[in-house]
Amino acid sequence: MNGLYDELRIAIHAVWIRRWIALGVAWAVAIVGWLFVAQIPSSYESTARVFAQMQTLLPAAVGISPADQQKNLDTVRQTLTSADNLEKVVRGTDLANTVATDKDVADRVAALQQAVKITSEQDNIFTISVSQKSPKVARQVVQKLLDQFVEQNLSGDKAETTQTLQFLDQQLAQKQKQLSDAEAKREDFQNRYLGSLPGTGSVADRMAAARSQMAQVDGDLAAAQSGLAVINGQMAGTPASVPGAGGSAGSAGPARARLNAIQGQLADARARGYTEQHPDVIALKSQLAAAQAAARNEPLVGGSAAGGASNPLYLQLKANQADKQAQVAALMSRKRQLQGDIDTISTKLTGDSGAMQQQSQIERDYQVLKDSYDKLLSDREGVRLRGQAQSQTDAIKFSVLDQPSAPRVPTSPNRPLLLTGVLLAALVMGAGAAFAMTQVQTTFPTSKRLETATGLPVIGSIGETVTKLQTAQRRRQLGYFGGGMAALVVAWVALLGVEMLQRGLAA
Repeated sequence: MNGLYDELRIAIHAVWIRRWIALGVAWAVAIVGWLFVAQIPSSYESTARVFAQMQTLLPAAVGISPADQQKNLDTVRQTLTSADNLEKVVRGTDLANTVATDKDVADRVAALQQAVKITSEQDNIFTISVSQKSPKVARQVVQKLLDQFVEQNLSGDKAETTQTLQFLDQQLAQKQKQLSDAEAKREDFQNRYLGSLPGTGSVADRMAAARSQMAQVDGDLAAAQSGLAVINGQMAGTPASVPGAGGSAGSAGPARARLNAIQGQLADARARGYTEQHPDVIALKSQLAAAQAAARNEPLVGGSAAGGASNPLYLQLKANQADKQAQVAALMSRKRQLQGDIDTISTKLTGDSGAMQQQSQIERDYQVLKDSYDKLLSDREGVRLRGQAQSQTDAIKFSVLDQPSAPRVPTSPNRPLLLTGVLLAALVMGAGAAFAMTQVQTTFPTSKRLETATGLPVIGSIGETVTKLQTAQRRRQLGYFGGGMAALVVAWVALLGVEMLQRGLAA
């Protein structure tokens, strides 16, 4: 420990002996360092804080989900620092006075891309900060960016919506033309192969529907023919006229009564659902034929036709007969038409085995185009609704929390700290230079150091005898040295004062 203390005393003594070298080096380093600090340009930072309020009242069905809103904000933040926007900033602020060519504008834009910072804080708060050499320009740049920040969100989505609608309209027009062509091809195929076949779907489905309708027509025709037969039987047993005042009407004989009974039994059997092949129906039909032949040959019993009048019941039966005959004729015509269509299609399909496959392809293409068209139509409606919601309800609202600040103190460099650092570095380097000189010029501050260096024993040491004149001279030199050190400190204090004065004037 004593050895370390001795070494420290020796080093301090060596520096003190060469204190003028230390003072000169300190002054040189301080002057150079302070000049360098003075050349560093000041940088002023202006900031503004913006709150983005999300509109959550609208449902996500209209296409404005919270994720979309956050994405919009991120997009605006990236767009603000794009070259196009920053060029608008350059031309809209005092930076325009510093540019003369396009290259100057590009240089200013590149510098702004490094100087502009847009940071996102919690609760949808954004901070826009800009660093510039001039506090006025810094504030102008932030204000311009703030204006564009709001404008970007008010007009950006509207422009995007318009472009999207234009694109969807073009796609819809193309799909509509393709769909019209597919419909024409589909209609042509139906006209060539399907004709008037009932139903929808493929050829096989339409043929099955036609056969099913054919069976229905057959059933209706059988019922109509049965009803007509009943009416004919009733008319056979009903006189066309009734006796008037001078005569009496004849009555039906047993043959006509039997005919009426058989017709009633046949109608009842058909009403129960018996088919024409049912044994009871076949037996009744054979009995009906024999009864009709017997009834035609049987004369009316009793009465005379003198003074007779038309029988109203017979006239009603005659009208019903006409209706049933018309119904039977219509059903037979429909049956012939269906049978003809089925036969025609069957003949065409026999000659063209690929017709069913062709129809499947046509129907598939048509359905794909129709689904695509319907989806585009739905998407267009969704985009239109989203655009209306954004323009009328302001899905994202902005409010400026802090207006662009007017910086009064430069954010960098920290000149007081740098000036102080230069002073301390100058003192350290001055002491270091003086100590280095002791290593170059060998001296022996103690007898022990001399004994160690030479290897010879040192008998003793003689102290220096200083006269009064030398003492006075040394005091003057010490005063000069103290004055030099004080001047260095005063220069440092003066520089600090100048810096503070400049800040005060800027404020």
